[in-house]
Amino acid sequence: MKKLFFFIVAVFFCGDIWALDFSLSAGAGGLLGGFFTRYESSNSNGSGKITQDVNQFNYGGLFFFDATYGELAVTIQGGSNNYSEVMVNNKNNNLAGRTGDGWETVLGFSLLGKYPFTLTNRFKLFPLLGIEYQVALSERRQQDGGLVYDRTNGNQETDKDGNAFNLSAWNSFWIHVGAGTDFALPGNFFLRGELLYSFRLMTAYEQDGLEQLKVMLGDSSPKLGGLTSGPSLRLAVGYRFWSL
Repeated sequence: MKKLFFFIVAVFFCGDIWALDFSLSAGAGGLLGGFFTRYESSNSNGSGKITQDVNQFNYGGLFFFDATYGELAVTIQGGSNNYSEVMVNNKNNNLAGRTGDGWETVLGFSLLGKYPFTLTNRFKLFPLLGIEYQVALSERRQQDGGLVYDRTNGNQETDKDGNAFNLSAWNSFWIHVGAGTDFALPGNFFLRGELLYSFRLMTAYEQDGLEQLKVMLGDSSPKLGGLTSGPSLRLAVGYRFWSL
C-alpha cells in the first residue's frame, strides 16, 4: 500500500512539473555575446603553417515569436573584433602576416527547439537546440596603422581568382545549444532569458582562404584544424497573446 501511495504521489508530482500548456507569444529584447576563431593549417611535410585568430564581441537586438515548443527569432547584430593572420616556417620564423581590427553588421534568423517544464507557477525552464543563418550587411577592417576599408572593395583582399569578394562571402550558418527561462509578470507579460553556446561552420570567405592556402603552402591537401564558437546571452520581454 505504501508503494502504491508513493507511486501516485510521484505521478502527480511529475505530471505537475512536465504539464505543458500550448501558447503563442511574441516579444523583443537585446543580446550580448561573442565568438573566438582558432584555425591552423600546415602542409604535410611540416615546413610551414598559417594561423588565424579572431576575437569578436557582439551586441544587438532581437524580435521573437514563440509557439511553446519552438522559437523563431530575427536578430540584428553589430560586432567588433581583433584579428591576427600569420604564416610561419618550421623554425617559427614569421614569413608573412597581418593584424588589426574589424567591424561587421549581420541580420540573423534563428529557429530553436525547446521543451519547457514548470518549476513554480511563475518560473519555467527549457533546454534549447537549433540553428541560425546570418546574412552579412557590412564588413570592414583596419590593418594596424592603416585606414578602415570595406572588405568587398577588392583593394586589400581578393578571392582565389583575384576578384573582389561579394558581401555574401561572410554569410554564416550556426548551430546553437543552451537553455532558457521564462518568468511570469502580471497580466500576460513575461521575462525571458536564454544562454546559448554556438558553433559556426566555415564561411565562403574561409573556404576560399583554404584554397589560397594550398597555393601558399605548396600542398594540395594541407592539414586544417580549428573551430569558431562562442557564447551569447539573450534577454527579452514577451507577451502571451493566446493559449489553450
